[in-house]
Amino acid sequence: MFFKNVLLISVLLPSFFANSSSAVNSSQRNVFLEAEKKIWQSKPDEFQKLYDQLDNYPLRPYLDQQRLMHKISITDGNEITQFLEKYEGTPLDWPLRKKWLEFLIENKQQNLFLYHYKPTSVATLNCAYYRYSLNNGTAEDVILPKVTNLWTVGKSQPKICDPLFSKWKKSGYLTEDVVWKRIGLAADGGKHTLLPYLTKLLPSSQRYLGTLWHNVRRSPSYITRTNVFKKYNAREAEIFTYGVKRLIWREPEKAINIYNKLKNKLKLTQKQQQEITQKFALSLANNNHPKAQEWLHQVDENYLSSSVAQWRITDVLRTQNWELILRELESFPKAKQNSNQWQYWHSRSLIETNNKEQGLAGLKALAANRHYYGFLAAGYLKTPYHLQDEPIEITDIERNKLLKDDAAIRAFELFHIEKYSEARKEWNYWLVKLTEREKLIASKVSNEHNWFDRAIFTLPKVGYLNDVDLRFPLAFEEDINLHAKKNNIDPAWAFAIARRESSFMPDANSGAGARGLMQIMPATARQLDRKRVSSHYLFNAEYNVKLGTKYLKMLSDEYIGNHVLATASYNAGPHRVKQWIKEVEGMPIDMWIETIPFKETREYVKSVLAYQQIYQSKLGKTDPIFSDLLKSKI
Repeated sequence: MFFKNVLLISVLLPSFFANSSSAVNSSQRNVFLEAEKKIWQSKPDEFQKLYDQLDNYPLRPYLDQQRLMHKISITDGNEITQFLEKYEGTPLDWPLRKKWLEFLIENKQQNLFLYHYKPTSVATLNCAYYRYSLNNGTAEDVILPKVTNLWTVGKSQPKICDPLFSKWKKSGYLTEDVVWKRIGLAADGGKHTLLPYLTKLLPSSQRYLGTLWHNVRRSPSYITRTNVFKKYNAREAEIFTYGVKRLIWREPEKAINIYNKLKNKLKLTQKQQQEITQKFALSLANNNHPKAQEWLHQVDENYLSSSVAQWRITDVLRTQNWELILRELESFPKAKQNSNQWQYWHSRSLIETNNKEQGLAGLKALAANRHYYGFLAAGYLKTPYHLQDEPIEITDIERNKLLKDDAAIRAFELFHIEKYSEARKEWNYWLVKLTEREKLIASKVSNEHNWFDRAIFTLPKVGYLNDVDLRFPLAFEEDINLHAKKNNIDPAWAFAIARRESSFMPDANSGAGARGLMQIMPATARQLDRKRVSSHYLFNAEYNVKLGTKYLKMLSDEYIGNHVLATASYNAGPHRVKQWIKEVEGMPIDMWIETIPFKETREYVKSVLAYQQIYQSKLGKTDPIFSDLLKSKI
């Protein structure tokens, strides 16, 4: 289903589109989509008839690409070569090139492979390239040093690499340091099942260390068996550091005790001690542990990450003791006192400790900016907030000149027929070739065509953040307004959620399985619609908005209209939020937001509140979101 609010590309695009009527464009799009089906249905005669109707259609090369990929054959070699040479480096290149290279490996076409190979991250292709290069006479001292990086990974490599690795080992490149590097990669985030094999490659006197790595990877509490550390050397210290940083999240008391017991014996470096201290501080603060402040203040100034700074502020805000809050904030290094967060809470603590004039001046300065803390400051002062809107201006000449590029034409046409992933690849390829000014023009044009997410993602790359309409478009306005009204929720809230969740990409798909504009999980869809819902159907924009707004209404009712708690629940789930608010009754809501244990949810709530204020303005409403928020308590 084509979205009803997508503009016809022919309105603005030159070349092909400027010379075609809307009817012809629509007809050719239908022919293209039908021709695609015929490729995979193996109906070459029917495909050819459709293909012949697409002489000037910009996506015709995609049909060539797909036809060549389907039932790939050595007899197509010349045509594949011509295609890859013509479209080298474009998004049309790699899918066909990768499949062709894999085919050439299977069919032992060594010279053809070497001709078509391009640098890649695919291990199978890289191993084949190095092997074939050696076979063709390239000197070993040119190739084998490069193989070290192929071998030194935290997982097993493809079988095709084995003969190459054997030659590499025989030539003396398998050193003890290389083995240790791979052990570290396999143990820390890689495949721990690789460790027994790697352990056998160590000198016999060091194999106990490989076994120790494996045991600690499987169970970090293994480090509490003090007899497993035999020599108190640097390798043992490395393994201990890894283990204790994991153990703190599972068994904090055990981790603290074993750290205090062994840190001197193992001669941990200053860097290792600070890494451990920082991890302890974050874990204990995250779990509201009574020793959190002690560890947070042991973090050296040079290791004071934004996460540690956040938790130092969070931990002291939980006390609601303004004198203590002020002292804590003023103990921060000067470099950390420039953040909007620090300035807001420092100004508030000054006001609450009888330094009202200085505190109000700080809030006034913050209130001039468009961000969460700027809006909080304006809400506290009860003064107008500032959007800092500076729209990008472009000319028709600039627009038309820019859109003559073939990649741009293909990108917009792919977007129009809802092939969003391919469209984004063409856009990204096109964008690399543009100047900073041209990227601004491209952002403006993408918004004009209702391709909202491209402007949202492109403008920060250019460093231009003040075109509010481009960064916060009223995307899918008809659907969002309709279903917000049906569910009796603030449409600005729904716009803000969709903007934060997907940047208005209808095909957004998270690693956790959330889908569409408002990132609905299939299980949530079943709960809301009381029936089994096709995951693919969640990519339908209107249906997704219907469910998303219904879920917001349900959460709002559950928290008696408290949008902050409802927003947090939309991200983290109601069960977690109910746990978080159990022991904080009476805490001001702005303080509570800072104490949300999950960084993702904490930043999510701040973003949605700021976006909601922006969308209120765009919708012509004057509701004082932040003034009301500051009156609220848990």
